[in-house]
Amino acid sequence: MMIKLRSKRFSRSSSKLSGGNGGGGGGAANGGGGSATAEIKWELRPGGMLVQKRECKENANELTITIRVSTVSQSHDISILATATFGDLKILLSLLTNLEPKEQRLLFKGKEREDHEYLHMVGVKDKDKVLMLEDPAIKEMKLRGLARTRVIGSTYRTISV
Repeated sequence: MMIKLRSKRFSRSSSKLSGGNGGGGGGAANGGGGSATAEIKWELRPGGMLVQKRECKENANELTITIRVSTVSQSHDISILATATFGDLKILLSLLTNLEPKEQRLLFKGKEREDHEYLHMVGVKDKDKVLMLEDPAIKEMKLRGLARTRVIGSTYRTISV
């Protein structure tokens, strides 16, 4: 249920500013040409509370935002739903960067974000930037694993020769 109410803007009238030489209509001294009233939309919440309706697009659940995700060497512009999670963003990034989601660390506004956090809840908006880093612990494990396979591989070569 939606209720529409009109409220008047509180502003100084032109008569006070110009020394009392006329009525305070919708003149230029009153904030531009037009009416001094603004329409406020109200909605009744399920609990019975009457609140001002939020200004958003028609299908807020389908609002797509574009995020610039920067890595150390490159950046990607990704379109994703505003109601998606950082985990969903990691899955999309895994397709572009060949890093598994568990290998990624996403930072927004200087803080690492968890996979279950929603983009819109932490304030990610259209054209915002997110920093993606490779998890240093997993990177170190990969390097150790590579070194181990090289050592084992060279050991097999010396034995077989």
